[in-house]
Amino acid sequence: MNDVRLVVFDCDGTLVDGHGLLMDALNLAYQGADVEAPDTLQVRQKIGLPLQTIIADLTPALSLDQCAHIAEKCIGHLHQLRDEDSYAEPLYPKVKETIAALDQLGFVLGIATGKGIRGLNHVLKAHGMAQYFTTLQTPHNSPGKPHPGMLENAMDATGARPENTVMIGDTTFDMEMAINAGITAIGVDWGYHEVGELHAAGAHKVIGSMTDLHQILEGTG
Repeated sequence: MNDVRLVVFDCDGTLVDGHGLLMDALNLAYQGADVEAPDTLQVRQKIGLPLQTIIADLTPALSLDQCAHIAEKCIGHLHQLRDEDSYAEPLYPKVKETIAALDQLGFVLGIATGKGIRGLNHVLKAHGMAQYFTTLQTPHNSPGKPHPGMLENAMDATGARPENTVMIGDTTFDMEMAINAGITAIGVDWGYHEVGELHAAGAHKVIGSMTDLHQILEGTG
């Protein structure tokens, strides 16, 4: 009998706060293209989607080629800014301790994120957490959220069944992806979308602290 208990986390807005870094990189990319950038609240509502989708959604007058160009420049700026000591993508409270505890309890851990794989690897290395995650899913190897592909790939990679898999995220895109994959959706209240939006998108529960997660997982696993 397959008893793999898989917990998949979103990254930005759930594990780390990457909004400020993304906004600065986007502003530089739009400025370089001589196009007015969307405001920070608009971007905040779209974090979790693939970068080119964010740009296309928020600046619909641009062509697909223009969106791709700005996305490419934004990625370049992200890499440059991450190398500067003044920039960071800080962990939310109790994230690392909770991840380590779940690993010790035998949960298999994964990430499904709209973040690029290079940026994700940078974050995990910077915070000393890479060793905890068995599967990393990004738009590089599957469709973006809310398509269930990243979660389906994570389950395939680990041998987990949908009834033993949980998605933890801060946006409606995370909740919708979980529902589309037929797994449990747990929202967090410290990210980029409001609690009411998470419930409306299908969240089975919304937690107020990472420390709440162990008890919930023991009840749902």
